[in-house]
Amino acid sequence: MFVRITTDPAPRPNSLRDLGMTSDSNPLVNLSEFSYKKGSEIYGEKEPAEYVYQVKSGAVRSYKLLSDGRRQIGAFHLAGDIFGLENGSEHRFTAEAIVDTHVRLVKRQSLEIVAESDAMVAKNLLSMTTNNLQHAEDHMLLLGRKTSLERVAAFLLEMDKRLTAAGVIALPMSRRDIADYLGLTLETVSRALSRLHELGVLGFIGNTQRQIVLLDRDRLASLDLQH
Repeated sequence: MFVRITTDPAPRPNSLRDLGMTSDSNPLVNLSEFSYKKGSEIYGEKEPAEYVYQVKSGAVRSYKLLSDGRRQIGAFHLAGDIFGLENGSEHRFTAEAIVDTHVRLVKRQSLEIVAESDAMVAKNLLSMTTNNLQHAEDHMLLLGRKTSLERVAAFLLEMDKRLTAAGVIALPMSRRDIADYLGLTLETVSRALSRLHELGVLGFIGNTQRQIVLLDRDRLASLDLQH
């Protein structure tokens, strides 16, 4: 699963159980679990895409290193999200743990074998592939058409949907990560967040300012042209 810039009203599978892929439910399935320390690589770009992953706890970023040395983050994967499902035989991005992270994984071949005889699993896999394509299109539009303030607003609205607990968005990613996802500089992201704070749209909790309270969602949404 990827961070979405627009909301898809259709329900999407968000766990291995939703795909029918649990070791209890199918003898072909062998689920494993691994832990990764903050900053550890889960898989690298162009490595064989042999497994499909689910974040059990923590957070993961998928990124490419561009020819000029810059990093472009394509997606953030949060608790419950499935990632690593590719159309081809290799991973197109590198996946890395943002914080200490625990993941489940299942062999891609097992998914494909079960999908051959289980129409629901096949449908869910197709749906996930389609959602990934939709995300890529949304991300392209965000990078090409939005101002820096609009990009940050769109990002916060998405995180509000995915992370808010007790009214607080607890961001696992750094401002550098956010900048590399939005195609902005670190300084520009910081200025945009400061401006939203000055406008009374959001408030910060703690010294790291990674815990954010949205004080005026309507005003924030008005800055997001795709919302």
